[in-house]
Amino acid sequence: MKLNKIPATIVTGFLGSGKTTLLSNILKNANGLRIAVIVNEFGELDIDADLLRSCPLDCDDETAKESQSGIYELANGCICCTVEEEFLPVMKTLVERKDEIDYILIETSGLALPKPLVQAFNWPEIKAHCTVDSVITVIDGPAVAEGRFADNPEQIAALRLADENLDHDPSLEELLADQLSAADLVIVSKADLLTDDKKKIVTDVITARVDSKVKTLLIEHGEISSDLIMGLEKASEDAINKVHNHHDDHHSHGEHHKHAHDDFDSFVVSLGEVDDRKLINALGLLIEELSIYRAKGFAAIPGKPMRKVIQGVGTRIDQYFDRLWQADETRSTNIVIIGKDLDEEYVTSKLAEAVI
Repeated sequence: MKLNKIPATIVTGFLGSGKTTLLSNILKNANGLRIAVIVNEFGELDIDADLLRSCPLDCDDETAKESQSGIYELANGCICCTVEEEFLPVMKTLVERKDEIDYILIETSGLALPKPLVQAFNWPEIKAHCTVDSVITVIDGPAVAEGRFADNPEQIAALRLADENLDHDPSLEELLADQLSAADLVIVSKADLLTDDKKKIVTDVITARVDSKVKTLLIEHGEISSDLIMGLEKASEDAINKVHNHHDDHHSHGEHHKHAHDDFDSFVVSLGEVDDRKLINALGLLIEELSIYRAKGFAAIPGKPMRKVIQGVGTRIDQYFDRLWQADETRSTNIVIIGKDLDEEYVTSKLAEAVI
C-alpha cells in the first residue's frame, strides 16, 4: 500500500566510506519500487550518479530508461550548504511526480552534515508530501578502527585548512560525531577487513556517540537487504531540531558560510581507449606525487565490451567492470580528478601515456 507521504532515506558519510556502493546494491534489489535518487556530486562529471543509473546486466531497456529518469544530481556544492538553492527545486519536481514515485534515496557529499537537509523536510512545500524515513550514516570500518575516522584523513584536514571559515571545526572526529548525531541507523562498511577485536573498537566508537536506540549494522561489499534500510518510518524531521552538534556551536541560525571544497581543483581528464594497467600505474604515481584526494571515472579498454570503473580514494585504487558499452555510446576514458594545487596539463599528460 502506498504511503500518503513519500518516504526518503538520507545516506551520509565521509568520501570513500561506501555510500554509493550501498545505494547501488539497494537499487539493484528494489523489488519493483519506483525509486528517485538525489546524488550530491562534487566534480564536473557525475560519476556517482552514473554508477547509480547502471542497472544489472539482465535488466531490459525500459527499466534502464526509468532508472535514468529518476536520477537527480545536485552539482553546486554539498547539499548541506545549498539546500534552499538546489534541493527545494528538485524536491518540488519530485512532488509534482509523486504518483510515479514510491521512494526517494538521497546521497550527500563527503563533508555534508545531514541536519540542515533533514530540517528542509519541515518546509511546507515538502512536509505535506514527503517524510524522512531515516538518516543512515555510513562509516569506514577499517579507518575508524585505526583511529583515522576516514580513509584519507589528510584530505579532510586539507579541506578544512583551505577555508578559514572552517577553522572552528578542527577535528575530524567532531565531524564524524556530527554525522552520527542525526543518525537513525549506523552502517559500518568493509566489515570483511575487520578482525573481531577491530569490530569491537569500531562499535565502541559508535556507541559512545549515538543514542542507545540507534542500531549499528556491519556489512561487507556494500551488501545489505533493502528491508533493513527502507521502511524504518522514523519521521526524522520531527525531532531534528533537538539534535545539537559541534557545527551548531559555531554558527547562529542563518549565518552564511562556505565549504572548503569550493577552493579545490576538480577537472576531467578525457582520453581514448587506454591500457588499464598503465593507467592505474600512472594514476598511482600521481597520487603519491601530488595532492590528489579522489580520482573516479570510467575507462575504455580495447577489446573489452564493458566499461571499467576506476575509483581512487587515498592510496587505494579500485577497478571493476560495471556494464556493457551502449551501441550509441562513444568508447572513451573520462576520469575526474579532485585535489589541491593541481597542474591539470601535467596530470593529463601523465595519464595520456596510457592511451593506446
